[in-house]
Amino acid sequence: MPLLLFSRAACAMSMRNHTSVTEFILLGISNTEGLESMLFALFLVFYVFALLGNLLIFLTILASPNLHTPMYFFLGNLAVFDIFFPSVNSPKMMDYLVRQGRTISYQGCASQIFFYHTLGCTECFLYTVMAYDRFVAICYPMRYTVIMNPRVCTCFTVGTWLGGFVHGSILTFLIFKLPYCGPNEVDSFFCDIPVVLSLACADTSLAQTVSFTNVGVVALTCFLLVLTSYTRIVISILKIRSSEGRRRAFSTCSAHFTSILLFYGPVILVYLRPASSPWLDSVVQVFNNVVTPSLNPLIYSLRNKEVKLALRKMLSQAMQPLGYKE
Repeated sequence: MPLLLFSRAACAMSMRNHTSVTEFILLGISNTEGLESMLFALFLVFYVFALLGNLLIFLTILASPNLHTPMYFFLGNLAVFDIFFPSVNSPKMMDYLVRQGRTISYQGCASQIFFYHTLGCTECFLYTVMAYDRFVAICYPMRYTVIMNPRVCTCFTVGTWLGGFVHGSILTFLIFKLPYCGPNEVDSFFCDIPVVLSLACADTSLAQTVSFTNVGVVALTCFLLVLTSYTRIVISILKIRSSEGRRRAFSTCSAHFTSILLFYGPVILVYLRPASSPWLDSVVQVFNNVVTPSLNPLIYSLRNKEVKLALRKMLSQAMQPLGYKE
């Protein structure tokens, strides 16, 4: 008994002697020394384009009555997401490139992980809902407005954002209930699960298992649902007799399918690989954080006649007070 008490006291003393980490140091993107100014300009262009492009898409959908349909309702949600998502990490990344602001507070690091995975999971659910919407529109066109009624669309939307919140909360709790007592250097340009977990001074097996399973199950389940929807869509399209009808049906889904490929590619490369490569992870994360949100407005506007017409009409109306005439 005395030996047991002494052991517990020694353990408690050891824990008290650990210095808790109050901030982390971001090491940035490896092998980019001397390229900071060029990278800052490049990231700033992509970030501003993502903000303005998605804001324009959102306002166009909001201002155009003919776009008040389930498909564009979900597209408007995607535009809002693509405004928030790059704003989680891009400002800090550009601050690092310009002012070499490498430090981030403990709370700031936790916030990055929470919002990054909350929004990432929300996007995953949202793409799945959008795939289901296209499935209903093409496979059951006569019942489309009945199945995808406003109440169903609202429930789907609330469910995607609420599901993302729960997902992000669980992961953040698991990561930051662990003690961090040094070192505090994060081998990336922002805080994420793999690089932060490696700094914990405790057993991380539970957090690693749950986070890998959580991310993997969510991504795989959504991917299988999307794949099922598009398999049924392709089968239905191939049954259409006219080539014009098949072309129009494929064009309706092509933009969404392109966005799905841009989303799932980085997820698979970063989170579902057995081995980690810091440099590859950084490149893929930059693409996922900055490039993809800026490409979605182009994908959905250039490949969608209704959006292009509504956008042109809204811009012409906005320019009329300035003396612009079509």
